[in-house]
Amino acid sequence: MAEIVQQRIEDRIPELEQLERVGLFTKKEVKSIIKRATALEYKLHRLIVNKEDFIAYVQYEINILELVKKRRAHIHYQFKIEEIEFPIIHRINSVFRRATKKWKDDVQLWLSHVAFCKKWATKGQISKVFSAMLAIHPDKPALWIMAAKSELEDRSSSESARHLFLRALRFHPNNKKVYQEYFRMELLHCEKLRKQKAELEKAEMDLVSVSQIENKLWETHVQKHSLYIQCLNTQAEFVISLLNIAAIFDFTKELQDLILQDLQANHTEDSLTWDFMAKRELEAPSAGEELQTAKGRASDISRREERCCQVYEEGVKSLNTGRSSYIHREKRCDVAQKILSPSRQHSVLSSKMRTARRQFCFLVCSQRGLLSAVPAVAMEMKESYLDWSYSTGGYKKARKTFTSLQENRPLSKAFFNTMIEIEKQQETPKMNYLRDYYERALQEFGTSDDDLWLQYIQEELGPLGQPENCGKVHWRAMKFLEGESVERFTSKYTLLQTGHL
Repeated sequence: MAEIVQQRIEDRIPELEQLERVGLFTKKEVKSIIKRATALEYKLHRLIVNKEDFIAYVQYEINILELVKKRRAHIHYQFKIEEIEFPIIHRINSVFRRATKKWKDDVQLWLSHVAFCKKWATKGQISKVFSAMLAIHPDKPALWIMAAKSELEDRSSSESARHLFLRALRFHPNNKKVYQEYFRMELLHCEKLRKQKAELEKAEMDLVSVSQIENKLWETHVQKHSLYIQCLNTQAEFVISLLNIAAIFDFTKELQDLILQDLQANHTEDSLTWDFMAKRELEAPSAGEELQTAKGRASDISRREERCCQVYEEGVKSLNTGRSSYIHREKRCDVAQKILSPSRQHSVLSSKMRTARRQFCFLVCSQRGLLSAVPAVAMEMKESYLDWSYSTGGYKKARKTFTSLQENRPLSKAFFNTMIEIEKQQETPKMNYLRDYYERALQEFGTSDDDLWLQYIQEELGPLGQPENCGKVHWRAMKFLEGESVERFTSKYTLLQTGHL
């Protein structure tokens, strides 16, 4: 062991002498480096080695490398970078290889090596690291995607990226993310070729070069279309994701039309198709002339909202008609969020538009069983559904909805407050029901929400309550509240008793 360590240290002596000669390090610093490097090398050659020792060695060498780069800018000595930095980079790569060979399953260790190669521009080494890593971890789609992107972005090699994606699909033939990123890569490659062709034509280069690029463009055109055809008969969400990728590029109208036709022909039983088509109507580009006046802009918005509403209404009819087959489709706990979230971007839309969208969304959720799913239904969705139940079915339907959802977490304070307000709006509100709502809310938020306890006390002090209950509620609040919320509650309760709240 000692011989190996000594040999490694002796091998770096010329490099350290060079660093001292050009003024990057002092003689004292060089001695310190030798001492520290020797200690680190010995740790790597013990019978039982730790991964942390390898990481410490790498970090120490990186610190030296960064110091060299920083000091190099302040000296006037002319030298080649490879004489100074490359030996350190080579040594760091070597330590990484020794570590990943011993801890092959540690993906983070592999990725740390990749990150180092990217930062220090050792592009050839990146491919080798990814190749070795994928040989050990072919079961991880994300690593294939990272490797392919690296070939495209770091080495500008579309051919290598395509080769990696094709290999990835052999291991993961049903992975949607691999298909999506492969699809994106082909479009990026096509965009690059189009720019090259335009530059050649502008420079009036020979026709042979232009023809070669045209041939490559045709190959890419065939590749991306055949890739999409492989993805047919999948779920609407995936088809829409490919359409959104294609829409990023300004030369894909034909491809977008093909995808849109497939979506409309084969996925009308999926709610996301109707939501996508409705939003497409809402966001459709308008004629430039009519937008020059306020009246024209208002007319345009009204027309697009009307078309959007029509699509939602058609979707409601279609999904109701195909209810039996629709219910048996795979449940997706995020569908409500996907449909409702974009509506925040259109806060000025007409009430008719919002009503159509909400009716469509709640139909989808009730059919898919999402509103009783445990536990991942969005809190906002539950609040909205409770409010919608009351507006369309009245008090009884709202009570029924609240009962069905109150045990399905996550829940929000607003969900309980909505039901409390609905109860208080009735001609003869029932205090027993109000107490139930407060008690259920306090089960969720009683340890931290001092305002909720205070709200409960104020309810008991009101015309429906019993003031003698306030003492019990106060005692429970002091028992359950934690941390700073106790002080806030005490302060507010005092203000309430003195009539200042």
